Amino acid sequence: MAQNFAHGNYSHTQQKARRGGGGGRTPADRARRELSQNFLADRHAVELMIKAAAPEGLVLEPGPGEGALTLALAEAGARVIGYELDPRLAGRLASRTRGDARVEVVRGDFTAARAPREPFAVVGNIPYSVTSRIVDWCLRAPALTSATLLTQREYARKRTGDYGRWSLVTVESWPWFDWRLGDTVGRESFRPVPSVDSAILRLERRPEPLVHGRRSYQELVELGFGGVGGSVRASLKTRYDGVDAALAAAGVPRDAVVGHVHPDQWVTLWGRLCR
Repeated sequence: MAQNFAHGNYSHTQQKARRGGGGGRTPADRARRELSQNFLADRHAVELMIKAAAPEGLVLEPGPGEGALTLALAEAGARVIGYELDPRLAGRLASRTRGDARVEVVRGDFTAARAPREPFAVVGNIPYSVTSRIVDWCLRAPALTSATLLTQREYARKRTGDYGRWSLVTVESWPWFDWRLGDTVGRESFRPVPSVDSAILRLERRPEPLVHGRRSYQELVELGFGGVGGSVRASLKTRYDGVDAALAAAGVPRDAVVGHVHPDQWVTLWGRLCR
């Protein structure tokens, strides 16, 4: 079944839309270029996604495209709602899955969707150009249990500390979500072939938060990432007392820069400075 939902930019890789004539391109060619669509064409990559996601219950899929992952999710036992902006692809997938109660196709932008109230997961081969928007949507959804996202490999590595540094997005959400880097999926697994490799990024909601003061924790982290004085110590001392003792308890060097502080150390800092 297909529904109209919303319209907006939606692509797997960074948008490369060009104004002007389309030459001899077909509508499908123009859609692939304007939306930079790169479809999973490797069964093994699909299997890696299913293994990482362990889908069950309600699953929302951003950008199902031709439906390779959609059908695999349904076969694994999930009830899938796919959000596809390209009306041509949405219509084709809706026709292909007509009569399959496990699959619903929504014509529209996933990031404009209202999050379900019941527990649900997000699984998708997502657009590189709107990765941050999709991740932010997932982090804000109260009933989200997990998100298994095929993203640009560099993005997945940055968000999971694989470069030895940690980002604000990860640290700020760490008490509520575990971030994990999964398998690499090479560029040759897609058609057309993109210019970079992908990786599976797994976000899983913790059974119990690591802190119980969201606002105070996020204020602490945001101050630390504010960059005052060039070190975490210098930033935190502008507002908090007992910073040196808190750093020692967390095992953070006095001259540590913010990116080198592990999220678990931030939890300890919050416990010492904010409780």
